Order: sequence, then structure tokens, then C-alpha cells
Amino acid sequence: MVAERAGVSRSAVSRTFTDGASVSEETRRKVVEAAEALGYHVNHLARQLRERSNIVCLIVSDLTTPVRMAMVDRLTRKLQAAGKITVLLNTESDATSVDHALKLTLHYRADATVVLSGTPSTALVKTALGNGQQVILINRDDRLEGCDNLGLDNASAAREALYLLRRAGCKHPAILTSAARTPSLREREQGFLALAAAENLAVRQVEAEATSYRAGLDAARRVFARSEPCDGIFCVTDLLALGFMDGARQEFGLRIPEDLCVIGFDDIEQASWEAYRLTTFAQPLERIASHVVALLIAKANGAEQPAVNSVFEPVPVWRRSVRPHAD
Repeated sequence: MVAERAGVSRSAVSRTFTDGASVSEETRRKVVEAAEALGYHVNHLARQLRERSNIVCLIVSDLTTPVRMAMVDRLTRKLQAAGKITVLLNTESDATSVDHALKLTLHYRADATVVLSGTPSTALVKTALGNGQQVILINRDDRLEGCDNLGLDNASAAREALYLLRRAGCKHPAILTSAARTPSLREREQGFLALAAAENLAVRQVEAEATSYRAGLDAARRVFARSEPCDGIFCVTDLLALGFMDGARQEFGLRIPEDLCVIGFDDIEQASWEAYRLTTFAQPLERIASHVVALLIAKANGAEQPAVNSVFEPVPVWRRSVRPHAD
């Protein structure tokens, strides 16, 4: 229909909508005007499925958490700017759910899959790689052969958190972890406890049922209802920290940072709110997203490169929830 309306051949229409193909400006003008008049849009997906699909699948769980949403936001915007088609697969974090999602990416004939949650089985990853798919794992502790692995130096940030609490004069430090036990959360916990053990420092360990605000609030109730509460705490996520702060202040009358110092991790938007002003560690989401896109573009351009293991340094963000030094 476009060819008939423009008065050109079907091959001329095809060349007009093919990047780099030779076509005169007059023919291009006629074809574009005809296409616009008819409401015609090129089916790039059907064309690309004959070669590269240009599809990148994101496997994600816990989409409602602020830090996960921020990561997805940055990734999708950068992928779109790079001309990629993003397919978001919302999963549970368990291995079975992630495996199912990765199988779907094979049905979509995706060029690449970025896994932000859980870790797919080694056998399934090999199948994806064998089908020419690029697999990128973010913040996973598994180092699967053939995958690009991007992570954070969680342990060093956790050690820095303990140093800040000690500098503030905290005599009874604690760490608030989560039953979620993801690789990143475990690394933060282990880094904090390892430094404490090296310094013969007793640390109280508190485990929340989840990584949510409500779980942090409940943890504060448990901690301060006892006879030996803490005077400084490292919470492995900001959401836990915000809930813990509110519980300590609203239900037990504690002042922050005078009576209690609190440190979080992630630097979500709410951490900067005046009600909290939480000292925390920011994930360099912009740098991670840019690195993902760079890896995808290099692969698409045919660059032969081995899988990479990239580690990003969390950025300390100083606010009012920790005393700058001992009183």
C-alpha cells in the first residue's frame, strides 16, 4: 500500500526504511509521506529476528523496592537510548523462578539477558550462551563461566560503617541483617563482622524478616525492649534503617544521633528526606547501567572479549544520623 501510494517499487520502500541503504532523497520523501498518511510503521522486530533481535531482557524481583526501581529506571532509559528493545521479566528471587524467566528469554530470541535477582542454573546459562546470548549478572556472588559479572565492594563499605560507628564513640554496635540473605546482604554482614572480630569487638546481630521499612520498625521494637540495647547500628539496607530510626525515636524516645547512630546502605531517595538525613552508602547506579550498555554494544559490534568481573565502589554519603566524632 505504501509503495502504491508513493508511486515507487516495494524494494524502494524497503530500502527507505533500511539503515544505510541507497535511496534518493526524492524517493525517501515520497515513501515517508505515504507511510505517514497511511499510519504505517516499520516492524523492526520482525526484521531483526532474521538476524539480531536487539532485545535485552531484564530479570528482576522486588520491583517495589526503591533501589531496584532506580536501577531498572536507569537501565531501561540507557538501553532505549542505545536503540535496544527492553523486555522486563518480573520474577521471584528463587532459582526456579529465575530459570523460568531465562527460558522465556530464549523464546524471545533475546540478544542478551541482564539478571538483577537470583542466579539461574549453570546448565541453563550454558544453553543461553550456546544460543549466542550474552548474560550479565548484577550483584550476584556466583561467577558463572561465560557471564559478565558486575558487583559492589560491599565488604569494604561495611568495614567503613563499623569505623564510623566507632569514631562516633559507640560502645555497643549492632548490625541489622535480613532473612533474605542475598549475596550482597551477606557480603555486608560478613565484612562488618569480620572487622569487629579482628578488633575483638562484640557486635550484636539482629535479623529482620525482610528488607522492608516495616521489618526495620519491628527490629527496633525487639532491640530496645531488652535490657542491653545498642548505641550504634549498621542496617544492610536503607529501608531497614528508616524503619529502625522511626521505631527508636517514636516508640522509645531516643535521639538520633545523640543516643543512637544509624547507618544504612543504598542511598534511596527517602534517605535524604529531612525526617531522616541518613548516613549511608550509595550504589553507583548510573555507572553500573552505563557499563552494562557498553558491554552490550561491544558484543553487538562483534568485539571478541572475555567475560568480565567488574567491581564498583559504593560511595559514602554523610548525613546527620551519625555523630562525626565521640562526644
